[in-house]
Amino acid sequence: MFSRTEMLDLVVINGQARGIVVRNLVTGAIESHAADAVVLGTGGYSNVFFLSTNAKNCNTTAIWRAHKKGAYLANPCYTQIHPTCIPQSGDHQSKLTLMSESLRNDGRVWVPKAADDKRAPGDIPESERDYYLERLYPTYGNLAPRDISSRAAKRVCDEGRGVGPGGRGVYLDFADSLKRLGEGVVRERYGNLFDMYERITGENPYQAPMRIYPAVHYTMGGLWVDYNLMSNLPGLHVIGEANFSDHGANRLGASALMQGLADGYFVLPYTIGHYFASVKRDPVTTDHPEFKKAEESIRTQTNRLLAVQGKRTVLSFHRELGKIMWDECGMARTEASLKNALQRIPALREEFWKNVRVTGQSEDFNQALEQAGRVADYLEFSELLCADALHRKESCGGHFREEYQTEEGEAQRDDANFAYVAAWEHKGVGRPAELHKEPLVFENVHLQQRSYK
Repeated sequence: MFSRTEMLDLVVINGQARGIVVRNLVTGAIESHAADAVVLGTGGYSNVFFLSTNAKNCNTTAIWRAHKKGAYLANPCYTQIHPTCIPQSGDHQSKLTLMSESLRNDGRVWVPKAADDKRAPGDIPESERDYYLERLYPTYGNLAPRDISSRAAKRVCDEGRGVGPGGRGVYLDFADSLKRLGEGVVRERYGNLFDMYERITGENPYQAPMRIYPAVHYTMGGLWVDYNLMSNLPGLHVIGEANFSDHGANRLGASALMQGLADGYFVLPYTIGHYFASVKRDPVTTDHPEFKKAEESIRTQTNRLLAVQGKRTVLSFHRELGKIMWDECGMARTEASLKNALQRIPALREEFWKNVRVTGQSEDFNQALEQAGRVADYLEFSELLCADALHRKESCGGHFREEYQTEEGEAQRDDANFAYVAAWEHKGVGRPAELHKEPLVFENVHLQQRSYK
């Protein structure tokens, strides 16, 4: 176990993944590890949006560096926006807090019927409240799927009916459940969540509704893998959120746990053995020239980051990129917004390499340097995410294009033209990636339009 290290490159020898190069986060030393195969379980890329429910150290560096070494990256446009998060309270925040989706079992979601209604929630009578999920989706009500619930919250806020600071929030109200079940039952079910909410917001959810708003939570895209969880690079296996495999366009509740169990416990222990038994591998050590080449490449980029000595912090670049991504490629996307993002991202990336300021030294504990490397990768990866969203001229699951929706405002797929996995091959920074299509064939359960009415 090599804790407190970060993978910075994949080493490919004779077309096979044969090891990784890491940076020791305590000493700054660049270290190599040779292996018969490489398994990446490094999570998703939600933090490209800056504000997400993920821990701040979650990043896309491992899968992006593997992508630049030849691994296909599939369906990056499929990003899940979770409807039940505590709204942003100010520009000082660096992450958002997820409130468990279980709260929607007993909480009712509503906003005022009138725009710009500044009254306290307790002063708004029932007749002037819009329980919009119950109205729009009477069968599922407050338990409508995450993508639909998130877009519905955005829609009512865009209409000027949002609540809280900036109007970016909706109420999650437990008043009916408290009357029906009693405070004791509600406290037994959700007491820890209510306590956490009160500590963060200073508001007591037993006495007033919670305020929630959607936030980036999970990414369905990732490195392409086959049914053995191996990428197109022999020897590179990818599990969990780092791959694209299990969720399609729309991750449903609890299926991240399913993917972790399926990939790590039921599948990979058997399929990686098949790889070892069926593929010939020559002995390799970290003295191999490819390891030395990778180490030197990392040192070169590290020195380049430290040498810029500009005037802007890494955080400011990350925040600006996140705003571009959220505004132009967030819950709802358009051709115009995506083209705008694809113009602004390369310009921001160019400024980053001219004006970022990374303090400290390379061979030392240096969190500014860690963050700079990750943001440099976000500034490349984000361009692919937007390009994938632009090319997919349909709405499907976590990818919603406003031009492609039904008369009722629901996602409108184009199965005739887009029923495929979009697996992208890296062709160089700033150059269009090459698209490889893997057709989706459904023999027993056929594709159809979702309805939660």
